[in-house]
Amino acid sequence: MTDLTDLTVTALSAGLARKRFSSRDVVDACLARIDALEPKLSAFVDVYAQDARLAAEAADKARQSGHGLGALHGIPIALKDLVEIEGRIATGGSAVWRDRLCTRTATLARKLTGAGMITIGKTHTVEFAYGGWGTNQHLGTPWNPWDATTHRTPGGSSSGSGVAVAARMVPCAIGTDTGGSVRLPASWCGITGLKVTLGRISTHGVLPLSGSLDTPGPMARGVEDCAVLLRVLQGADPADPHTLVLQDTDPMPNLRRGVQGLRLARLPDSERADVDAEVLAAYDRSLAQLADLGAEIVDITLPFGLRDIGNRVAEIISSEAYALVGDIADNNALPVDEAIRPRVRAGVAVSAATYLRALAEKERTAAATHALMADIDAMLLPTTLTPAIPVAAVDQSTTPAFLTRWVNYVGMCGVALPNGLTRDGLPTSLQIVCPGGAEAMALRIAWTWEQATDWHRTVPPMVRQAAGG
Repeated sequence: MTDLTDLTVTALSAGLARKRFSSRDVVDACLARIDALEPKLSAFVDVYAQDARLAAEAADKARQSGHGLGALHGIPIALKDLVEIEGRIATGGSAVWRDRLCTRTATLARKLTGAGMITIGKTHTVEFAYGGWGTNQHLGTPWNPWDATTHRTPGGSSSGSGVAVAARMVPCAIGTDTGGSVRLPASWCGITGLKVTLGRISTHGVLPLSGSLDTPGPMARGVEDCAVLLRVLQGADPADPHTLVLQDTDPMPNLRRGVQGLRLARLPDSERADVDAEVLAAYDRSLAQLADLGAEIVDITLPFGLRDIGNRVAEIISSEAYALVGDIADNNALPVDEAIRPRVRAGVAVSAATYLRALAEKERTAAATHALMADIDAMLLPTTLTPAIPVAAVDQSTTPAFLTRWVNYVGMCGVALPNGLTRDGLPTSLQIVCPGGAEAMALRIAWTWEQATDWHRTVPPMVRQAAGG
């Protein structure tokens, strides 16, 4: 593929700087791809076609007149439909909020606009962002582009963002991650997703699910793109007190330093049993390749079991979600997703004492985990237990976030990126987890591994067909 929709953010930035094409060319190519695939994929809640074209023309004129806003000026991006834009509707994935008009603009949206990026539309999400499978009963479940015949899980809750990036509808998108909601769709859609430390990116103007766990993050088709977007999205915001703790990070100076001498911990043997054989094989090959690149692969004994942590995270999320949308979930006359209603209502059973103890235990576990990793640069895991499964086979009483929730719970950060294909042509994913605040290290390891492989360049079959390939 050589069309503009296949270019990464960094490649588009270079091409625009060299005047090989215009921002209008890029936006038109993305809109054409959306027109070709959207009826099938259902990645978008709304597409701002006319406004995107006007913004692209303005970007081209600004660049021509020497008033460009920087490397990202004129590059399109999609926003998960939790991100508020004044005057636009944000449904939060809920049919109850179909007409919910925003009166403010999220800080992250303002930052992207300030950098000159063009919001091309809003993408589907699981209702209230409460679910990892990516399904939505009333507003629609996006179609994973890696299988043209079987409707498979796109991953959630940032389902539409994952599908839109994988399908080359946009070069990048914004998701949110409370227990894996950036990394799960990154895994199943074969793209790269960055889960940042709590407070790295402001949540002001982003519809919340769990204020103690929510983290917005970039989703793209390359590690460097996520690094570039992180630099724009991060920063202190008085409207989000969590952001006042962390100092800004710049992943670019050390991005290409390699992994020579780094100590990377493998998944404990006790946690391997539930992992699909093909996913596990891809993971083991990734470890071997990183060792060949100079990293030391070491064993680690976690102070918890991943399944136990998942249950603790669910307790916190349901408590905080019920405080936010419990009145909606309790009203049986309202059209709430049948899979989501019981998840929210579970918060009723969590007493104030239990909730406060859960938060205290979370802090103790985080401190113990960070101490354990004091001499380890990262922990490596598969991102999901299985490749994407048929939507018809989903058991909504379960979660696919078995390998991801613990990262949010202990306050760490991480990158999920493609590391193989199954015999059925479905993506597998490697998860690189680092201590809180160490996004630069996670991206450095991810970039080194990515450059030694071609998995991030693999194109879903539906996209090849749409491009005539």
